[in-house]
Amino acid sequence: MYNLPNMLTISRIVVIPVIFLAIYINTITWSLLTAILFIIAAITDYFDGYLARSRNETSALGRLLDPIADKLLVVSALLIIVANGMVNKISYIPVVIILCREVLVSGLREFLAEVKVGMPVTRLAKWKTAFQMTALSLILLGRASNVFAVSGEVLLWVAGVLTFITGYQYFEKGLAYVRGIENPKTIKEEVREATQKAIKAVVKVKQAVEAKAAPADKSKPQAQAAKEHKTVQPKPKAKAKSKPKAKAPVKK
Repeated sequence: MYNLPNMLTISRIVVIPVIFLAIYINTITWSLLTAILFIIAAITDYFDGYLARSRNETSALGRLLDPIADKLLVVSALLIIVANGMVNKISYIPVVIILCREVLVSGLREFLAEVKVGMPVTRLAKWKTAFQMTALSLILLGRASNVFAVSGEVLLWVAGVLTFITGYQYFEKGLAYVRGIENPKTIKEEVREATQKAIKAVVKVKQAVEAKAAPADKSKPQAQAAKEHKTVQPKPKAKAKSKPKAKAPVKK
């Protein structure tokens, strides 16, 4: 748990309160210190994952804290640049997109975690994070040079577009899972209704066939009985031959 990659991740979380003080200590020196701390924290975001994979030191704690540290760092920097008016008001649009996307993805991950479905980070999401960190670093350095401020604001819009795309992709994955659950239920209901209709149709056909066959079945026994009666009719009895009367004796 206390290996080097995890310590780098924890350091990003620890430095966030110091960075957040830039809202209240609004001086050039503190702004530069905030920018340097943020850049160092952003660099550790790359190295902690690289070291964990290269040194085979991946852990459950690292997987838990890494996305949390990234979100806390980005949200804190966004609040600083908005509170200190370090970007134009029109650039609040990508700021809101980034914040809403973080809430959306957190909700999706929480929902999918309950049903034990993972939502791995895509390559585009990694590029999105890189643009976010670079844009915020340049904006925080904006007090040192206006070039940094303008470049950072342009990259912030690029990060906003990538953030919107990746948020939509994650949302589509969540919807695909929901459709996968709901569709089988609908299909089962449709199959059940179709089966019931088929059974009713078969019963009606059977009843119709029986109704048509009923008169023929009744006439058949009568005709057969008549035929049998005709064939089995007893032969008329022969008349008994009358015996010839005995002749009376002739008297002499």
